[in-house]
Amino acid sequence: MKAEAFVIHLARAQGRAPQVERLCKTLPMPVTVINAIDAETLSDQEIARVYRPGLHRPHYPFSLRRTEIACFLSHRRAWQMILDRGLDAALIIEDDVEPMPEFQGLLQHALTSAGRGDFLRFPKKARERGPTMAEEGPARIFVPRSVALGMQAQLVGRDAAGELLAFTREFDRPVDTIIQMRWLHGVSILSSSPVAVREVAAELGGTTVQKKNKRLGETLRREVGRAYYRLALQGFNKLHSRSVRN
Repeated sequence: MKAEAFVIHLARAQGRAPQVERLCKTLPMPVTVINAIDAETLSDQEIARVYRPGLHRPHYPFSLRRTEIACFLSHRRAWQMILDRGLDAALIIEDDVEPMPEFQGLLQHALTSAGRGDFLRFPKKARERGPTMAEEGPARIFVPRSVALGMQAQLVGRDAAGELLAFTREFDRPVDTIIQMRWLHGVSILSSSPVAVREVAAELGGTTVQKKNKRLGETLRREVGRAYYRLALQGFNKLHSRSVRN
């Protein structure tokens, strides 16, 4: 399999530069640093071309922040690079992720087990469950019954990248939330265990996507909205579960 690694990095996040350098030195494949889309430079016209509130069901209960739109566009940039370089797959990893000792063995297993049509997640928490697709020692690839949130690290096949690019020319919710909606985009979403990456954003100065210092009222409103949305998403997932491999 012809594969490379892409590290998504926001150039002005200088505190993350040492972590990016570390990833470039330690990942076991050729590495390219992708310049993340900067929310501060996104124009209203650029946002209007891609952001369509209310596009899909279940309805996403929040308006997207500029940083969330920029994050989505950064992942689309990475998917496009897979096609442009003629790769079979790419490991796409964010710049606040630290691979654990188990990661290299799990990645090698993923490279031999996943296909060009697969989007294989390396989650930061063991929240997903599902039937095993491939197993080698402690490394396991499986089909999650419900896809968890997070875009810390993924092995994205060429065909999966093409399908996601076509489906997300316009979007109405964050990128990880779109990935959960398998019944709409049709891409094979896989996951892996054991947990082999950890998020180190706090050690690098905090998140560059989520809003800081939220007011109490806003926090409560968002928690209620999240709870409603999770229930709706579970309903859609169950309704369309026949399309997920058993």
